[in-house]
Amino acid sequence: MMKRRGILMVMLSLVFGAAAAWSAKNWVEQRTRANNVADAGSSVVVAAMEVPYGTVMEGRHVKVITVPTGTSLGNHFSSVKEVEGLVASQKVLNGEVLLKERFTKSGAGSTLAALIKPDMRAVTVRVDDVVGVAGFLLPGNRVDVVAARRVNERATTETILMNINVLAVDQTSTQDKNEPVVVRAVTLEMTPQEAEVLVRAREEGRIQLTLRNPTDDLRPQLAATPEAPPAPAAKPTRRAPAPKAPGVTIIRGTLVDSGQSST
Repeated sequence: MMKRRGILMVMLSLVFGAAAAWSAKNWVEQRTRANNVADAGSSVVVAAMEVPYGTVMEGRHVKVITVPTGTSLGNHFSSVKEVEGLVASQKVLNGEVLLKERFTKSGAGSTLAALIKPDMRAVTVRVDDVVGVAGFLLPGNRVDVVAARRVNERATTETILMNINVLAVDQTSTQDKNEPVVVRAVTLEMTPQEAEVLVRAREEGRIQLTLRNPTDDLRPQLAATPEAPPAPAAKPTRRAPAPKAPGVTIIRGTLVDSGQSST
């Protein structure tokens, strides 16, 4: 009798132990699932490839990843649809998080028009292999503009504009090559006042573009306007000699005497 009771107690202990283990397992699994749902994270759009400056974004250019909730990434996109149709105003590297500040709406017209910042203008200047920095100018570069002209038979030069953004070379606003390409025209982005300075300098003489280091961000509000050439000195006017007073001729026989009349 005692033996059967001991066996029964052992069996009941095993049953209760198994039930407790099963309950504990379910509790742990539920807590784990709840934590996973809470920490599912946020969707973030990143570049699936290198995207050149001026590219119209498509679905193939991006992918969506998940990051922990609360991660500070900036003003990012959460879905591919938000990115499609936008224009990259800067070069985007593979795997880089896409931030809204680096893209602009294409809107109506050409892609180049969407790249122009508010209150800025696009001005195209004719260049050759020398003016165009031997073909090494690419969209996204920064340049200075040097004006040259002759004043009083002497050549003068002056840097009239600084840190100007290159929007396009010829008819290309995207360029992912580093090889030199000889171009015939360069489109620059500048304020309306800077555009006036550039056009005036181009009419008065020649201009030269100088390539800047991308880390050099010095940019004054407006470079000095080329001074007008000094006006030529006025030549002194010669005064006509005063007319002589009429004279009186006296003839005495064979003698002739000419003298000034007195009043």
